[in-house]
Amino acid sequence: MKAIKAGVDSTRAYEINEAIALLKQFATAKFVESVDVAVNLGIDPRKSDQNVRGATVLPHGTGREVRVAVFTQGANADAAKAAGADLVGMEDLAEQIKKGEMNFDVVIASPDAMRVVGQLGQVLGPRGLMPNPKVGTVTPNVAEAVKNAKSGQIRYRNDKTVSFTPQLVR
Repeated sequence: MKAIKAGVDSTRAYEINEAIALLKQFATAKFVESVDVAVNLGIDPRKSDQNVRGATVLPHGTGREVRVAVFTQGANADAAKAAGADLVGMEDLAEQIKKGEMNFDVVIASPDAMRVVGQLGQVLGPRGLMPNPKVGTVTPNVAEAVKNAKSGQIRYRNDKTVSFTPQLVR
C-alpha cells in the first residue's frame, strides 16, 4: 500500500492510458481484478432530460460467461437459439422464474412478449434484470441483442446523487 501511495500523485488528474498503466503496475491480487470508473458529468440527475443511460459492447468482452434468457416466440425464438441464448420461451419461462429458477444474467424480450414479462416485474426488477427498451433489451431483433449480451455488453447510467464531498474522497 505504501508503494502505491508513493507511486501515485493523488492531486493530479491522469489521462486514461496513464491510469490504466498505473493500475497494471500496482496490481497485486492473484485473481482478475475489476475496475470501477466514476465520471463527473456535470448534470442535474433530477431533470429527466439530462439523465444518461444506455449500453455499449466492450471490444474485448467482460471476461465472464453471460447466461441469457429470451422471452419471445415463433421465428424470433429460433433466431435467439441460433444466436446463443441459454433459455428461450414465453409462459413456460415465466413459470420457471416464478418458481425461483433464475440461472441467467440478462433478460431480453421482444415487444410482443412484454405482456408476459410485465407480470414478472416484482421478481426481475429488484435484481436489475427487467428488460428495458432504453438499453436494448426490449427489441424486435432479439438475435442481435443476444449476440451483444454474449459478447460483453455493459449497461451504464448516472447516479441520483453524489455521496462524497471532495474532502471525503481525498
